[in-house]
This record gives sequence, structure tokens and C-alpha cells, in this order.
Amino acid sequence: MLFYEVTLEAEPAIAEDVEEHMRKSHIPAIAATRCFRKIRFCRSASGRFRTSYEAENQADLDRYLRDHAPALRHEFSREFPKGVALFRETWALREVWGEVLS
Repeated sequence: MLFYEVTLEAEPAIAEDVEEHMRKSHIPAIAATRCFRKIRFCRSASGRFRTSYEAENQADLDRYLRDHAPALRHEFSREFPKGVALFRETWALREVWGEVLS
């Protein structure tokens, strides 16, 4: 299992617009590609967001990056041409521990 993670840092003046766009347009468009089995969208602080896309295998991630990412990235940069810094990483799952209950 692979996790493709994108961290966004948006300037305060556009942070709410970025979040709305991610939740109502961008992430649903990515989900529609059916390349990922689960998507999580998180906010840690004002203007800082992380989206974690869970891919079943490398082929699914490669298909997304080859067939869908260029157009989706272009659409996002057209919507937000400045004021957003993006960081992308791919993580390979190594181990999972069960739920920890207190």
C-alpha cells in the first residue's frame, strides 16, 4: 500500500478559499479517477492542509500521476496562481499496529 501525500501552505488571505476548493472540487475530482481507495483531508493550522491519498499499489499511483495529475494540477494552479506552496511525497506502508485504546 502506498500513500501519496500533498501538503499545502496557503497564505491567510486565501486559506478558506483553498479549503473550500479542495473539499468541493479538487478532491472529488481526484476521487472520481478511482486511482485511490481512500482519501483523507486534514488541517493542522490556519492555511496548512494535508491530503493523504491511499493507493492499493504502484500501478494505481502511476496511473494517477500519468493520466490525471497533470490536468488536475493545471486546474488548481489556474484557480490559485499564487499564494500556495505545495509539497508532494510518496510513502510506502511498512507496518500497522492495531487501535490503541485508553
